Amino acid sequence: MRLFRIIGLRLLIAIPTLFLVSLGAFALVLLLPGEPARALAGGDFATPESIAAVRENLGLDDPFFTQYFHWLSDALRFDFGGSLQNGQPVRDTMVDRMPATLSIAVFAVVSSVILGLVAGTIAGARPGTIADKVSIALATAGVSIPSFIMAIVLIRVFALELDLFPAVRYVPLSDSFTGWLKSITLPGISLGLLGAGALSRQLRSGLVEAANADYVRTAWAVGSGRGKAIGKHALRNSAIPAVAVLGSQMTFVFGGTVIIERLFAIQGIGTFMIDSVVATDLPAIRGIVMWFVLVQVAVYLVIDIALLVLNPRLEIR
Repeated sequence: MRLFRIIGLRLLIAIPTLFLVSLGAFALVLLLPGEPARALAGGDFATPESIAAVRENLGLDDPFFTQYFHWLSDALRFDFGGSLQNGQPVRDTMVDRMPATLSIAVFAVVSSVILGLVAGTIAGARPGTIADKVSIALATAGVSIPSFIMAIVLIRVFALELDLFPAVRYVPLSDSFTGWLKSITLPGISLGLLGAGALSRQLRSGLVEAANADYVRTAWAVGSGRGKAIGKHALRNSAIPAVAVLGSQMTFVFGGTVIIERLFAIQGIGTFMIDSVVATDLPAIRGIVMWFVLVQVAVYLVIDIALLVLNPRLEIR
């Protein structure tokens, strides 16, 4: 029942959050350079009459809050209007591009968990050893090197030099599993190394501290081996702050897809976002912003559930 109460509370908090973000996004995009009505009316060749007609058709001449509440009523039905770039509904374009973005993001999160868990456990179980020092160095590099720099290095080495993975394009899962996996590996690792480094460092710190705790020493005293005591007792408690760190890194993963998709020429939501900003595509920008906010709300909800599973007595506010 406590789990359902936490979920309900988070969803209740999400309502005013989404409202304020939608209001901010609606207001901020109006400050972008360029005139959507002019672009639709023909750009530099548009006449004042055609621009005025487009503005009237889009409701751009209405008061701000009138525009906002008209848009909000449609957005609640997941109708964000038509894209000014291709004339297609923003919702349909986002649905078409969502598999690529979600594939990269999920791969990045999974790789972060696996790499961070392995490196952090090895380092924390035997602090001061060569393995520990190597793990610390790799974790520091992971959190220090920007994702786009890492992506360029991976493209150069594994795509151009070794020809193991494609340098560009996304292969849908429905076309080929092998091709899909290869197409998301480099962008996914580029995004995942940051989270892996942060998770590894946090997990190592927690394990080193927990290894000297009384409950671990007691487990050793009653006959549990070092590996069993660390794996059964220390690792579980050390994972709690590590999961919280991973949750914050997951927000950067989805934001990072904007740059990574452009580098790998992947037609995902991140690329759609860049194209929309360049084209001053107001309906698309607003729809994409709301999508990213919904993702963040879902991420923090999953993290709260994971923390409760690891420690049911934990107080989550």
